[in-house]
Amino acid sequence: MPEGDSVWRAAARLDAALAGHELTRSDLRVPRFATADLTGRTTLGVTPRGKHLLARFEGGLTLHTHLGMDGSWRVFAAREKWHGGPAYEIRAVLGTAGHTAVGYRLPVVELLRTCEEDRAVGHLGPDLLGPDWDAGEAAANLLAAPRRPLGEALLDQRNLAGIGNIYKSELCFLAQVTPWTPVGDLPDPGTTAVRLAGAAHRLLRANTGDRAVRNTTGSRRPGQELFVYGRARRPCLRCGTPVREAPQDDRPTYWCPHCQSGPTPPARPPG
Repeated sequence: MPEGDSVWRAAARLDAALAGHELTRSDLRVPRFATADLTGRTTLGVTPRGKHLLARFEGGLTLHTHLGMDGSWRVFAAREKWHGGPAYEIRAVLGTAGHTAVGYRLPVVELLRTCEEDRAVGHLGPDLLGPDWDAGEAAANLLAAPRRPLGEALLDQRNLAGIGNIYKSELCFLAQVTPWTPVGDLPDPGTTAVRLAGAAHRLLRANTGDRAVRNTTGSRRPGQELFVYGRARRPCLRCGTPVREAPQDDRPTYWCPHCQSGPTPPARPPG
């Protein structure tokens, strides 16, 4: 599931393969931009913005893409066979003499003027992995709606950009509150919000390397990389209580009923 750290790694791979090179192939397989041709333009760079990717080209053009829930960019050597999904799932192809970048299952593929990038990403809050990161601003954004459940507030990219469903559950565990806890009901809300923003920044930064599995616990034992996410009915790594799972805003959400205090959704009826 792409989150800010995985988008950051995708941008780094694309930048290494494309930046400074002239495009010899350009194929945007979405109706609106199917006739657009970027061949002959040099890629100036590829940068992440929260969960968004911005590939900039000479002549003042930017290709804006978003990975959504299961999209990906794959980079292949010039003669390497593509693998990442069937051909009908390909939404964008950018090729140079040495590499080809192929975008699979991308829900957003948009060509825009570089000077108008704010139209696509200007609504985003401070980028957890970007040069504009500001924990104080992110905390203030979270606190602006005190009755909103913390899990929903963390996922709102207008508050801080880069958190997905995995980090949402993990950060709520670290804060020792359930994801349904209103932001204003956090213990010492101002201090806790700043600490949460700082923890989010540290966790995403720690996972921008080449590690194969995302890790929030610091444990190197297989199956113990995450505190609660994906661990429904398995023992909590801290107290041994079975982890619970329920939807929040139509997304699976995990918490430990012993380690985390606060409201929880009503139990679902059996069957």
